[in-house]
Amino acid sequence: MYQLGIFTGLDLKNKSEEFLEKHFGKSGKFYYSVVRGIHNSEVKSDRITKSVAAEHTFNENLSSEIFMEEKLQTIAQQLEKRIKKNDIAGKTVTLKIKYSDFTQQTRSKTLPYFISDKALLFEIAKELLYQERMKNSVRLLGISLNNLNTEIKKIIVVQLKFDF
Repeated sequence: MYQLGIFTGLDLKNKSEEFLEKHFGKSGKFYYSVVRGIHNSEVKSDRITKSVAAEHTFNENLSSEIFMEEKLQTIAQQLEKRIKKNDIAGKTVTLKIKYSDFTQQTRSKTLPYFISDKALLFEIAKELLYQERMKNSVRLLGISLNNLNTEIKKIIVVQLKFDF
């Protein structure tokens, strides 16, 4: 695209459909439509939930784990509301940490049973927080719950055999 003078979305939008088809074949028609917000694929609004999360970006970076614990309690409470609203539970708790230099780290723990309680979410998130020393001050903390009990149960039909 650079060789054709296309460096930005606006550059792409300024090209004709014929030009794009000539240089990119079938993809040219796709580029022409997508840069104009035209996309006719089916929207699937009833997908199975695979995770639920809550996070908070702070106005000032946090450097004290004690303050981070307080924030994690609030985040766990928000997460519990979402979990209860959707009537789900999960086995894997993930702590997301974004540092002041915008690097990100995640730490997870998978349990042998489903949980949905804010006290358990908080305890596991706190355990994950202290798993390793902080690299820098923290600008964002988040907790997510994965490995949910939302999978569609498959019905297996078995034909029984009788001896006659």
